[in-house]
Amino acid sequence: METDCSTPDTTAPVTPGRLPSGTRLLHIGPHKTGTTSIQGALFAAKETMAVHGVDFPAHSRHPMEAALAVCGRPGMMGDVRPAERHWRRLADAVHATGERTSLVSSEFFADAPDAATVARVVDGLGRDRVHVLVTLRPLAKIMPSQWQQYVQNGLRMGYEDWLDHMLRRAPYEKPNPSFWRRHRHDRLIERWAGVVGAANLTVVVVDDRDRGGLMRTFESLLGLPGGLLEEVPDTANRSLTPAETEMLRILNREFRGNGLPDEIYSKLVRGGAVPRMKNVCRPASEEDRIRTPEWALEAAAAVGAEMAGRIGGLGVRVLGDPALLSARPSPSPSSDGAAPAVPRIDPEAAAQALYGVLAAVAADPGPTAGIRPVHRTPSRELVRVLGHRVLKRLRRA
Repeated sequence: METDCSTPDTTAPVTPGRLPSGTRLLHIGPHKTGTTSIQGALFAAKETMAVHGVDFPAHSRHPMEAALAVCGRPGMMGDVRPAERHWRRLADAVHATGERTSLVSSEFFADAPDAATVARVVDGLGRDRVHVLVTLRPLAKIMPSQWQQYVQNGLRMGYEDWLDHMLRRAPYEKPNPSFWRRHRHDRLIERWAGVVGAANLTVVVVDDRDRGGLMRTFESLLGLPGGLLEEVPDTANRSLTPAETEMLRILNREFRGNGLPDEIYSKLVRGGAVPRMKNVCRPASEEDRIRTPEWALEAAAAVGAEMAGRIGGLGVRVLGDPALLSARPSPSPSSDGAAPAVPRIDPEAAAQALYGVLAAVAADPGPTAGIRPVHRTPSRELVRVLGHRVLKRLRRA
């Protein structure tokens, strides 16, 4: 997708005032709204922020397990289900900051399904001191990134088919019910404001034309010196190209069709092939992006405008231009109405993905006497046996 928006330039943003000292700022995302970038910057500046009275109590850049546990959500495909101890560790670390200002950030808090779950999160951190921060971007920019993320977690559905289900097929819950729980932003904000109160919730509409804008907003809210937060390069967070995504989607189809255990997918695909491909291979150009069809852009803009209107009536503080929520990408110069070309995987990307799989697990040949040669073994039987052997080894690791 293109990064330029057809929305006209807005007036200069208003610098938000500092939150009261001792606030526990809870950034809940949602996904694909600059969360990885801000989490990396905050974690990198952890020690410097502490000098200025702001603590980042999480033990890692992103306390995903804690957020999933308290929200009652399962982990990623094949991962161990997050446990209550993950949440308790984070909550205890927050309380250990005492009267100092502290900050917790995870987009998975946006997966809290109802008011009772939101209340559990807020009460666990100290309800009287929590201020919730929500960052938002246009749906037109979120959709391709979120679909890619679902593919990286095992989704087999193509992009246009997925868009059709999310935008045209009521109740819009299949195959990913989490999408609208996260990205029906007006309802997300209403759900959280109903627990913490509208005065204790701030919405930041991210303007992608201002690359440092989100960092500066966090600095202002926390009372940090300007320029303290800096983006940390993260090649592992880049988007996959259309060809890379299509390769992974087809792999997901074969994986499911042969009944391999989810733990293998977590270890070899999401933990091996995908990060290797992202870290080593770089897209050839900005044009090598997933493109959203015109009908979906129109639908996303309409939903975005509706959400902006409802958010404006909730009484929460909104920083940035709500009109951006209905923005859509500028037409591509190369777009001529022709059918898109079939994506073709770069041999380098394919090789690196394969190497990532090989590097993710140590060889374990086991006894060979009396074993039928591989070339004489039916493929389905071979896949099944290999899968169980790798899983057995992973469980020993």
